[in-house]
Amino acid sequence: MFSPDDIQRVRDATDIVTVIGEYAQIKRVGRSWMARCPLHGERTPSLSVSQEKGVYYCFGCGRSGDVITFIREIEKLDFIEAVELLAAKANIDLVRSDPGLDKRYRRRKKLLEAIAEARDFYHEHLLSGTDAGVARQYLRGRGYDREIVTRYRLGFAPNLWDTITERFKLQNKLNTQEMQDTGLVCVRSSRVGYSSRAEQSYSAKRMFDFFRGRILFPITDHRGETVAFGGRLIDERNAPQYRDSSKYRNAPKYINTSSKAFLYDKSKVLYGLYEHREEIIKQGEAVICEGYTDVIGSVMAGVATSVATCGTSLTEDHVRLLKRFSVERVVLAFDADRSGVAAAERVYNWERAYELEFLVADIPHGMDPDDLARESPEALRSAVSEAVPFLQFRINRVLETHHMSTVEDRAKAAGEASEIANEHPDRMVRDPYLMQIADRCQIDIRLLRETANNASSSLIAKQNARGIASRSTASHVKATTLTVEDEAIKLAIHKHEDMLQSSYAALFVDQTKRKIFEVIQTANSVLEASELLDADESSLLHRLAVDPNCAPIVDVLAGMVHIATQKVMVELQAYASDISDRELYQHYMHSLAWLKEKSEMLHSNSTTTATLNELIPWLLEYRGATRAVGV
Repeated sequence: MFSPDDIQRVRDATDIVTVIGEYAQIKRVGRSWMARCPLHGERTPSLSVSQEKGVYYCFGCGRSGDVITFIREIEKLDFIEAVELLAAKANIDLVRSDPGLDKRYRRRKKLLEAIAEARDFYHEHLLSGTDAGVARQYLRGRGYDREIVTRYRLGFAPNLWDTITERFKLQNKLNTQEMQDTGLVCVRSSRVGYSSRAEQSYSAKRMFDFFRGRILFPITDHRGETVAFGGRLIDERNAPQYRDSSKYRNAPKYINTSSKAFLYDKSKVLYGLYEHREEIIKQGEAVICEGYTDVIGSVMAGVATSVATCGTSLTEDHVRLLKRFSVERVVLAFDADRSGVAAAERVYNWERAYELEFLVADIPHGMDPDDLARESPEALRSAVSEAVPFLQFRINRVLETHHMSTVEDRAKAAGEASEIANEHPDRMVRDPYLMQIADRCQIDIRLLRETANNASSSLIAKQNARGIASRSTASHVKATTLTVEDEAIKLAIHKHEDMLQSSYAALFVDQTKRKIFEVIQTANSVLEASELLDADESSLLHRLAVDPNCAPIVDVLAGMVHIATQKVMVELQAYASDISDRELYQHYMHSLAWLKEKSEMLHSNSTTTATLNELIPWLLEYRGATRAVGV
């Protein structure tokens, strides 16, 4: 764990609006900020943020808290991990009381620093290394100027066995295992000698660079940390000098950091997401490519929301990550039909579970986004802007493969296309597509529906058996009207001096709200008060803190005094009914009459202030007396 002072340092150094703005488009509304809540996904702003108080509250899902809570929620981290992440952003060194946690943190930090240093070395080598001339020439040929090279921190790994390995050794910061954990160094046992008598071999660890003779694309996670690299051969002449000639001939064009590296999981990282996050949040859209050059080429062509999977197909972790950044539309800029039914089921599942729309950009056959970007930037932009729904694309693809010249051709096309339509789990979506197919294939829609519906029943049953998820049901909390006691707490939160009298706590009828009011009066901040309250109490506190618009204090006090007076009158009537002493009974009745009269005078603007000056002292004295006798 961390010391309270360190945690407060992290909070003080972190702007909650800036952090939330990294995941959602956030705009100032009066003295507060509003955003579409990335914690549950929505189409209208309901997340309210108080920059001054450092807290947020979502009127859609009811989630609330400070910047640490937000990072925990959206990144699925525990408290310690969230504080570590924010501390790293603020360049704050933390002191941990748990040696185990400290060791883990130090290890991660050491590896990230080593990878960042390697990235900078490779980048500088690309810019000025004498042996990197062919790499610079290649990049210029693709239209990459210095601005692009610098923006994406492109680099070049010398065509030598141990350039980065020797740098790590000279720096003497990493042990052998840590070098491997960076994903930049490989360790392999190799035969280095023989016993002269028994001719028995022995082995030693041989370390060498993983990337050699390649242009490097640093892979940054969504937090902005470089965690891996993608390496591209320029041509065979620049391939690593493998001893085995077959390996030389078969060297792959692209290689990526292995997922065995400590910090890298390709199923959870999207290349370009961090660099393009502002535009992605602004447009609510992400264009999915398959390669690094596709992303850079697309951005150069004006498609600024491009990202890429790193040597793997699109995963649910990728989709979940995009949803954190307020994405509503996912445009697939690759051949979306080649994975067949299994991929289709995943897409329909994701559409329902994450409330996303999957579209497909019609990239010409045999081309990728980078090819199209260089040939015709306008054509790429049009392909993205005119992308069609995933199911529409797949049906079009099937129908385009048939000539439709004979009845048999049209029947076959209709059958194949309706099978594609049947893969969708929602009948309300399937039927309009069946109508399209019937029209294009000149088939009776009733016959096609009958055939398709019979086939879809068994298909959907199979999908359900495999656990296809239904639409997510994020908890939505209906916003309730604030009570007058809520308004009193809000005045205390925003430090209205006239509301900070401790005696006013006695006016509260709701004991939970009285507790919040008393905590606010003694705490130095909303965040400090939150730590003294339970979860429900903190949630109400955060909701009130994000709204700086306070009702007039006279109106609030009048409302509270009216409610408190009504409660006292009920109590006095109960006391009077049990009293046999006539004189005491008359006293209670006189008090009741006076309270009723004064309570009515609270509703007249001309008498409200004077009446409050009479009623408040009386109520405070009454409450003090009842507490003294244990009533």
